[in-house]
Amino acid sequence: MSLSAILLFLHLLAAAFWVGGMALMHFAVRPAAVATLEPPMRLPFLAATLSRFFAGVSTAIVVLLASGLLMVWMSGGFGRVHWSVHAMLTIGLVMMALFLHIRFAPYPRLQRAVAAREWPVAAANLNVLRKLVAVNLALGVLVFALAVVGRAL
Repeated sequence: MSLSAILLFLHLLAAAFWVGGMALMHFAVRPAAVATLEPPMRLPFLAATLSRFFAGVSTAIVVLLASGLLMVWMSGGFGRVHWSVHAMLTIGLVMMALFLHIRFAPYPRLQRAVAAREWPVAAANLNVLRKLVAVNLALGVLVFALAVVGRAL
């Protein structure tokens, strides 16, 4: 197996983990928790779930950046790659910045509110987080679309 194939596999695996994880959280885990758990159980559960997911996303971001930049370098640099690669990198950087905002602004507020058992404050922060994740999920789907059809455009 060639280095480029390994890099592409790692890149796709990290992207699938991040975007797929956001979809799972947004469309399955959170709605199921809302439907079955009262706030004193739901909010700590979701905060703990997000803690584990965010650790994985942090690793995925490192893998995405390293593998993506190595693939660009192996292709001869940014001057030699298709415009869709530039678009994917740009959107990916926006996604990473949004993740950092989520991770270091509303998420710590959610954790503090859960620890203090301030359920309305925790719920409000979780709602902010949900909306930001929805934006990042849409951006992630756009990156996947660019990866699949970008060269044909």
